[in-house]
Amino acid sequence: MSFIKKLVVVVLMAGLLGCAGQSTGEYIDDSAITSKVKTKLFNDPITSGWQITVNTNNRVVQLAGFVKSSKEKDRAGELARSVPGVKSVKNDLVIK
Repeated sequence: MSFIKKLVVVVLMAGLLGCAGQSTGEYIDDSAITSKVKTKLFNDPITSGWQITVNTNNRVVQLAGFVKSSKEKDRAGELARSVPGVKSVKNDLVIK
């Protein structure tokens, strides 16, 4: 490859990596945290795993969706916080 082609490839790759905002390891960690939180929500008798969306970014877990009671909302937050590696939880669940 010529020098200019190599330079273009390097610049494009750097741009793509910069846009991602997370390294591969961070993405995998976030995915693992999301999976663990979802599993806890599904296995808990108080929470409805089907009604709660879980997103994790930089070890911050966001819970969204609808729940039936404040008890369910609080329990979902507790379960998310109990997962190793979670830095904080943003509980955006709405009681319907």
